[in-house]
Amino acid sequence: MTEVATPSITESSKQDRGAPVVRIRDLHKSFGDLEVLRGVDMEVEKGEVVVILGPSGSGKSTLLRCVNKLEEPTAGEVWFEDVMVNDPKTNINEVRERIGMVFQSFNLFPHLTAKGNVMLAQRKVLKRSKEEAERIAIEQLTRVGLDDKIEYFPSQLSGGQQQRVAIARALAMDPHVMLFDEVTSALDPELVRGVLEVMRALVEAGMTMLVVTHEIGFAREAADRVVFMDGGVIVEEGTPEDVFDRPRSERTQDFLGHIR
Repeated sequence: MTEVATPSITESSKQDRGAPVVRIRDLHKSFGDLEVLRGVDMEVEKGEVVVILGPSGSGKSTLLRCVNKLEEPTAGEVWFEDVMVNDPKTNINEVRERIGMVFQSFNLFPHLTAKGNVMLAQRKVLKRSKEEAERIAIEQLTRVGLDDKIEYFPSQLSGGQQQRVAIARALAMDPHVMLFDEVTSALDPELVRGVLEVMRALVEAGMTMLVVTHEIGFAREAADRVVFMDGGVIVEEGTPEDVFDRPRSERTQDFLGHIR
């Protein structure tokens, strides 16, 4: 099997910032009487890697899902590039073509090979020809270290390999930003490394990323900014060094003390 390249994450990969790709303004989200997000403000610049930490129920995943309107905000605004995502007039399917999202569950079609899974959305959504979709699928599967598993079905792959297929599928759509929602939390510890290597390579390539994770090592090495959430609000944010080594909030200190 081809190993995924693990280049060091250099400052050169964290330059050339531009206008914010994602802008979140006073975001609220309630499920009935439960208010999950309570006035969140956030921006993610082009090429920036933002890692969101927090306990279960803090609103992390809900925030991520509001970015591509998998959850409808109760109030506030979510902007992606120059489009207000939660404007009723917005064609959300067109917006989602530019936002890649990878979930904790792999959501692969069991009757399709790895290549077939990566080809499907290209054919259905982007209307690419079979030949082009196949070429891109092979390129992206090779990129995530699965060039020898292209014709394998999901049942023949480990959990980590299936997650890498899911990442390849998202990358094949040429996204402007990648959202990762606890993508390693369902994996056995020995399978986590391969997925994180792929994510580190994306950082090195300059991909804009919004990542919900408890992988402190990845956050410390790869993030430009770490955001700690609790109770539906942002409690603290800053560089990895600031948040991990010099946390200001007692709540942040307590949380980090339990997961280190």
